[in-house]
Order: sequence, then C-alpha cells, then structure tokens
Amino acid sequence: MQIILLEKVVNLGNLGDVVRVKDGYARNFLIPQGHAKRATEANVAEFAAKRAELEKAAAEKLAEAQALGAKVDGLTVQITSKSGVDGRLFGSVTNADIAEAIKASGFEVAKSGVRLPEGPFKAVGEYDVQVALHTDVVVTVKVSVLGEH
Repeated sequence: MQIILLEKVVNLGNLGDVVRVKDGYARNFLIPQGHAKRATEANVAEFAAKRAELEKAAAEKLAEAQALGAKVDGLTVQITSKSGVDGRLFGSVTNADIAEAIKASGFEVAKSGVRLPEGPFKAVGEYDVQVALHTDVVVTVKVSVLGEH
C-alpha cells in the first residue's frame, strides 16, 4: 500500500515521503495512530497544502523533546524490588517500571520510549538505559535497582 508520512517514522522515512508498506502495517498501525495517510491524489494535494503547518508542528515537537532531553539526560532513578540473598530479583524491572520511576521524578516519558535491548532486568545493580523522547532525541538514564529482602 502506498502511504504518505505525516511525521518522521523510524526506519521508514521523513515527513512527506511517499512509501510502500505492507497493508496491515498501514491499516492497523500507521493510519490509526495518525502517522500516515493513504497516498491518493486528494490526500497528496491536501498534504501539499498543509506541509508548512505540519513541518512547523514537527519542529515544535523536536524542540520540546530536546528541551526535555537536556533535563532528563544523566538522571538517576532508583527502583526497589524484592530480591533473594544472591541479588536476583523475584520479578523483573521492565520498561513500564522505569517509565513510572522517571515520571515520579517529574518527567513525562512513554514506556515505549524506554529501550531495553537485553530485556527486563532480573538482578540488583546499576544499569544505563536509553530513553527515546523523539525519533531524533535519545538520552541515557541510570537505573539503580535495589533489592529488599
């Protein structure tokens, strides 16, 4: 399916690009989320008329994310979880837990922006976590997982 991107999408393209994607990806994710529209002649003409407005909105989102990134970069959050005597957690610390801890520090972060490439943390320790605030703004947050017996 041919679509026109209404904002930058990771690994797909930038604002205004006309790309071909699988039908299900467009129908079930990109279009309902407002990231894209079908690339019909009417929609392409409508996009051309609104392009400056959309670019301005995208620049504002980027500036907002960069301002938040400057505040969040280097932040240290502590998460306490039940653990055994050997330091292994009974549960795990997931991206939702980390996003909640950052939110408790006063910064709004989506749990989907917290990147855990090796999966959830299952042991006590300190970890560096990448947090994507925008497709172009990625900051590092130190997560200290503390155990309680």
